[in-house]
Amino acid sequence: MSEGQGFSVNFVTGLLELFASKFGLAVSTTHVSVGAIFGIGLINKRADLRMVSAIFISWLLTLPIAIMFSAGIYWIVHRALSL
Repeated sequence: MSEGQGFSVNFVTGLLELFASKFGLAVSTTHVSVGAIFGIGLINKRADLRMVSAIFISWLLTLPIAIMFSAGIYWIVHRALSL
């Protein structure tokens, strides 16, 4: 990645984060940054689509897995404290 591309990625990430915070939207800086890097890769025709699909799948799985783990841990702690 060139200096100009790196600047573009950081600039877009910063702008999107500013707009999201202004409207009270919770966004992940990492997700926004990776999306911007993928955009540079699309323009350069150097994007690794397999890697991007793996990242996308991991993003889709993160929330449900976190829900299950936190619910399970809460249930265990709640039961342990109730005894």
